Amino acid sequence: MRNLLATLLVGGSLLIVTSAALAQVGVPTAANWPALTDPVEADPAIAARIEAIMAKMSLEQKVGQVIQGDLGSVSPDDVARYHLGSVLNGGSSDPAGKRFGTGADWLHEADRFYDASVRPSGNLPVIPIIWGSDAVHGHSNVIGATLFPHNIGLGAMRNPELMRQIGAVTAREMRVTGLDWTFAPTLAVVRDDRWGRTYEGYSENPEIVASYAGPFVEGLQGKIGAADWLNGPHIVATAKHFIGDGGTVNGKDTGDNLASEAELRDIHGAGYVPALQAGAQTVMASFSSWQGAKMHGNSMMLTDVLKHQMGFGGFVVGDWNGHGQVVGCSPTQCPQSINAGLDMFMAPDSWKELWESTLANVKAGKIPMARLDDAVARILRVKLRAGLFEAGRPSSRPLGGQWSELGSPANRAIAREAVRQSLVLLKNEHAALPIKAGATVLVAGDGANNFMKQSGGWTLSWQGTDLMPADFPGATTIGQALVDAARAGGGSATISGDGSFAHKPDVAVVVFGEDPYAEFMGDVPDLLFRDKKDNLALLQRYQAAGIPTVAVFLSGRPLWVNQHINASDAFVAAWLPGSEGGGIADVLYGKADFRGRLSFSWPKRATQFGLNVGSPDYDPLFPYGYGLSYAHPGTVGLLSTDSGIAIHSDTPFGTWFSRGRVGTGLILATPGSGLQISAVDRSAQEDSRRVVWNGTGDGALAVTSTPPLDLARESNGQLAIEMDARVDAIDATSVDVSMECGDKCGATINIAAALRSHAGKGWQTLSIPLSCFAKAGTNMQNVTVPLRLTTRGTLDLRFSRIALGTSGVGVVDCAR
Repeated sequence: MRNLLATLLVGGSLLIVTSAALAQVGVPTAANWPALTDPVEADPAIAARIEAIMAKMSLEQKVGQVIQGDLGSVSPDDVARYHLGSVLNGGSSDPAGKRFGTGADWLHEADRFYDASVRPSGNLPVIPIIWGSDAVHGHSNVIGATLFPHNIGLGAMRNPELMRQIGAVTAREMRVTGLDWTFAPTLAVVRDDRWGRTYEGYSENPEIVASYAGPFVEGLQGKIGAADWLNGPHIVATAKHFIGDGGTVNGKDTGDNLASEAELRDIHGAGYVPALQAGAQTVMASFSSWQGAKMHGNSMMLTDVLKHQMGFGGFVVGDWNGHGQVVGCSPTQCPQSINAGLDMFMAPDSWKELWESTLANVKAGKIPMARLDDAVARILRVKLRAGLFEAGRPSSRPLGGQWSELGSPANRAIAREAVRQSLVLLKNEHAALPIKAGATVLVAGDGANNFMKQSGGWTLSWQGTDLMPADFPGATTIGQALVDAARAGGGSATISGDGSFAHKPDVAVVVFGEDPYAEFMGDVPDLLFRDKKDNLALLQRYQAAGIPTVAVFLSGRPLWVNQHINASDAFVAAWLPGSEGGGIADVLYGKADFRGRLSFSWPKRATQFGLNVGSPDYDPLFPYGYGLSYAHPGTVGLLSTDSGIAIHSDTPFGTWFSRGRVGTGLILATPGSGLQISAVDRSAQEDSRRVVWNGTGDGALAVTSTPPLDLARESNGQLAIEMDARVDAIDATSVDVSMECGDKCGATINIAAALRSHAGKGWQTLSIPLSCFAKAGTNMQNVTVPLRLTTRGTLDLRFSRIALGTSGVGVVDCAR
């Protein structure tokens, strides 16, 4: 194997790791990794307290400490009864079942769970709970919080000190609502932009990730040794996802990373050394695999490398039921994960059964007592370091309930500055920018007045969808910011929903881009931008009319948009800027210059998936580090309109039928007699299908897949099969929806009652949770028929869309 030299930045010094003989494929050698020690000095007093606490703990209490349940599936009484060590709020979990909830709702819930955790239980020691949350671009689950640009935009800033400030703001706003642990920063080094989590990575280049990791962790946690480290205005951070999540084959979320050990260490591990040296107290295991081995069950990586060789003294937490993907495991039983070095299971909806099975496995000797004790000791160590035993109720802690801090002008000013610095100017010709004071400006495009598009996923909800303007108090859309800036400069700006205008403007600004998504819902087959609203036609219309046009592109990754660039005089990659649209207006009007530079290479063709600086045959449209400015202009010229893709499919991931077409690799079939199918109109010509069962024989509507679909992650992610349907008539006691996974493999759910409740009410959405099929025994990794609809009765049904979704509308009770 090649003789490699790994150079990593540690505490301001260079750490040299030579690896003349790396381990064989798939088996890491701990000695090849950086040899570190815990930067937090051992505290004899804390060690003594841990020993004293554990001496009084029952086995049931110890097992509870290694379990984390989700807010949507666990109650304060559960925390007290099962001695749970932690709760989390997943991307779509809200306090007390309220829609998102106010800051006061979150703080009240934090108090309730804390009170339950310290409720006396005989002679058992009192151990306070720790609450984890995905505050990944600000405290993004809470209405009114400051929303920073997603990491892809922050990577373009090249500003570690600003990252420190962003971490500090996020920590303070979390403290206001009573939360004390964030699942951030994400340290993925993204090597294939088809990945749905690309925007969660700072860069394709490990240097940027390494430069940000330490300052951001210190912003969140404070500096080791300071009086307010982990307490006061600071919280506990999480370095995630260990390790290799950004390098999976084909950019598949939760997939397999086939990198060599040297690449895994030098590229994908680049951010972990500085994060650990800055004192990150938790590390989250990755959903992904390395050379076929799931990280949630990889003892050599979690224990030998991370804990022993790299000296990690905190605790390792799992990802959302990620332990269930380990060979031989399920979400409700997995001794393999804890034996491998996982210290806390993230078991959102499986926590109770997992608690029971883990307790049984310890009693049976399948989990050594020494391993359980080590996990509990690590969790207690972090809680003690964070002062949770003395902190009291969240509402009584520093900043608790100080609502003036949540989304404060000072915090928003930092976010606005981050937006300014994140913008990358790809093209600026014919003096389109900056916009002159006094100009009349037309603002158009489907992102002009759209908080969801400018904020992206992980915003109030997991996918960042189904939100309303009222959910963003204090925030400013890009369109409104341009209106305000125009007025301040003596000009005017008008937001046009359809792009029309009565009087020819001096300049048009078209804001458009990707719709929000998160995780695997954002996985794509290529890097072609699918313009659902035809913003290209809008740009071309302005170009033909001789109107100088500025395109502001909102996206979670670089995409092939050559035609859009050609139709624009200026083109700005704005990424996902968050709540402060004013930062974009500042730069477009010249109050600040562009300073962002690409942290991801921009593709020349939509087929350039693994386009990374330094890779063989590196041939981007715009290279890593590219970025024009007013001070340093440049010329782009006319770009090729050949995307490299012969057939452009606009069917998004997880969509099985939409706009009259089935998804890629799927077949819509109607086997059997007694059934007729025809194309009908809903919103467009023949965009829907009408299926009529006459009750005279067998008939089935089936969606089949070649090759089989792997829906294991989706069934673990609160997704459902959503069908937009209209039931015109039904006379059937049984209408079965089946999911099949091969011969004599699958599950069936009767949805007749749900269909009858929708009959005669026009178009409705039905949602059938994937978990229904998984719990009924379907092999979700080998789904050959994702949907089969059958009945022996009569049914007149129309449908316009069948897709995976998270709307939660019309959920079918699969227990019936």
